[in-house]
Amino acid sequence: MTVPRLPPRLGEVEPSAILARLRSHRLWLDYGATSVRLASDSAALAGQIQRVYAQFPLQDDEPWADHHVRIVRARGWRRFVRPQLEFECDLQRPFAPFPADTALPLFEWGSNWLIGQRLAHLLLLHAGVLERDGLALVLPAVPGSGKSTLTAALSLRGWRLLSDEFGAFCPTRRRFIAMLKPVALKNESIELIRAFAPQARLGPLFPKTRKGTVAHLGAEREAVERRHEWVRPGAVVMPRWVADAPLTLTPQPAHLIFGALAFNAFNYQDNGERGFDAASHLARVCRGWQLSYSRLDDAIEHLERLWQQVREERGDADAGEGEGEGEGEGEGEGEGEGEGGGEGEGEGEGEGEGEGDER
Repeated sequence: MTVPRLPPRLGEVEPSAILARLRSHRLWLDYGATSVRLASDSAALAGQIQRVYAQFPLQDDEPWADHHVRIVRARGWRRFVRPQLEFECDLQRPFAPFPADTALPLFEWGSNWLIGQRLAHLLLLHAGVLERDGLALVLPAVPGSGKSTLTAALSLRGWRLLSDEFGAFCPTRRRFIAMLKPVALKNESIELIRAFAPQARLGPLFPKTRKGTVAHLGAEREAVERRHEWVRPGAVVMPRWVADAPLTLTPQPAHLIFGALAFNAFNYQDNGERGFDAASHLARVCRGWQLSYSRLDDAIEHLERLWQQVREERGDADAGEGEGEGEGEGEGEGEGEGEGGGEGEGEGEGEGEGEGDER
């Protein structure tokens, strides 16, 4: 019996191989819930992609991609004087150009905008999502709440990353699926994570972007290998970073959990009744807490203890489903089937709302 040969990972090949794929429009990035086919004439982007997508496979030609993106040098005199790059999808260039040395932020923020616009078949929560014991920890929050920092820290302490920016919940399957883009860290968060986990493989620093200094944390190998697995909801924790404040973890009633999920969803209104039913289901089956923290180690210690309680209350993830859970299993929309109609939250100048939090 012949064992199929696995493709190499992006981190295992020469940068020239990635650049060749970019120039021939043959670089695929499969996030789990959706996929992108990327092309570019930017040599800098090849190295940046390799850093933050190191564990992703270098796939051969695939039959389908939801989004076809090009990062191209701006036309005219901007090719030579203070060069710029533009984001193109479906022959449209919806954003203002970015400086040529910020290719990766342009790709990440532009693709976030596309995801928010097009994946109407999923409820897209502005939330970090991580898995442990077959259950999802959902961290919905507004920008500046410390969501991305906490998500990154948990992913570096044994929790499997599903998402930093888009918590992708299928209303039909009633399960989460990974949207495995790099964790976007900004400003003080970058040094916090470096101090918290010196082994963290952060991408390059991009100073002086419209959001300050930006760096990206790539997903670990296990997260990439398991990105197509569906995960049951476990618990909702609403994080809020407060400088020098003592840690508090306060239980929240179901109506406040529902409100947090609906408010922090990119396409709740676009989904109409489906969006309401999805948020209601999550609020019904998940217990929720408000977490205020100032130190990452304290927050993770309390969440680890809390998870033992969640696991006992939710039961073994491999046990029988509760009434109504898993309804439509096998009927869910295919992974990566982007659909138009999502409103998104783009700012109109190249930085959609899916850009990550300040901390």
